[in-house]
Amino acid sequence: MKQIKFLMLAMMAFIASATFTACSSDDDDNSKQSNYDRYQQAVNQTVNTQKKSDKVILLVAFGSTWEQAYDTFDKVVDDYKSNFSGWDVFLSFSSAICINNARAGENVDPKDYYDPEHWLTAIGLAGYKQVVVQSLQVIPGEEYRRVRDSYVKDFMNNRNGDFTNEYMKSLDRQVVVGTPLMAEEEDAEILANTLNNEADVKAAVQQGIVAFMGHGNPEGYDYYGGNIRYLQLESYLRNINENYYVGTVDMDETYAENVLEHIEGGVFTYYVGTIPVGITYTPNENKKAQLFVLMSIAGDHAHNDMADDEDDESWYSLFNEAGIETAAYETNFKEACWKKYKSGDEYIPGLAERSAVRKLWMNHTREAIAKLGTDEALSTPTTAPDED
Repeated sequence: MKQIKFLMLAMMAFIASATFTACSSDDDDNSKQSNYDRYQQAVNQTVNTQKKSDKVILLVAFGSTWEQAYDTFDKVVDDYKSNFSGWDVFLSFSSAICINNARAGENVDPKDYYDPEHWLTAIGLAGYKQVVVQSLQVIPGEEYRRVRDSYVKDFMNNRNGDFTNEYMKSLDRQVVVGTPLMAEEEDAEILANTLNNEADVKAAVQQGIVAFMGHGNPEGYDYYGGNIRYLQLESYLRNINENYYVGTVDMDETYAENVLEHIEGGVFTYYVGTIPVGITYTPNENKKAQLFVLMSIAGDHAHNDMADDEDDESWYSLFNEAGIETAAYETNFKEACWKKYKSGDEYIPGLAERSAVRKLWMNHTREAIAKLGTDEALSTPTTAPDED
């Protein structure tokens, strides 16, 4: 009898535990769904209150949690609104970490950014007739591919069933994706000439070494040639002046240590498909260098991986350890600033803070807009002919 009673109590405890676990799991799911719905409602409200047109440009950046970066993104949005009359302009972050940390106020006051999925859903629900999704990435790497092949593709496939078939049919060939800054090799050449014409860059390269720090993708995940753009950019820059070097924080053979090896001289070989391409470096005796960030904004990588004088592995520290007097911040960035604290002293300008570089992104947007209504724009599955 005691054994039966014990088994009955054990069974009741198991059922109660399972019920509690199931309820807890349901609560978690409901909480996540509630958050998702709440964020979607917030974006819907923003779009609905700011909608002035049937045409929209959604800018997509990786994101950041630095005030300087937020100001840069604000400037980009303002520039787009000024240069694309008749288009509504919104900004999204593709990085969940950056979105969450910005919302939590990691470095500055909390600020809400949202991912492309929420924005595209709101854009569709608002009935926009033409949609341009413009990448603010530098290379066609992981983040760009995710935006193009996941977010935009899911939107065009009406993944969540948010839109009617009639609306999806109306979007056929009316949605395009604007490419990153260096989408093609010719873009690398254009960017090289643009950067060399920047007053602060030109002054620095005439005085010594100039090293640009990009992000890059891990080797083995080259994303159809995205990493090659850095090497092509360096080649075009070095055709102008052999004091130029380009490296990354996340790509084998182009870390700071590799850049320092290139400064010492030698030949570096990379491959385009199976074709080897060599870059020859003559020994550079300059003992002075200026570091520039090759990213849209100056955030964690710029201020920490590049400029941190207390980190032995930062570019600043490694260059100085090699006997090269290095400046990671600039005092001669002369472009008009839009925030009082941006006076040039201990300041790192991101690419998107340079008006000449912003124009290159906007040129890509104009190229994308020109594809609307053509076979180069995106199609929706709902436009397939009905079967008999």
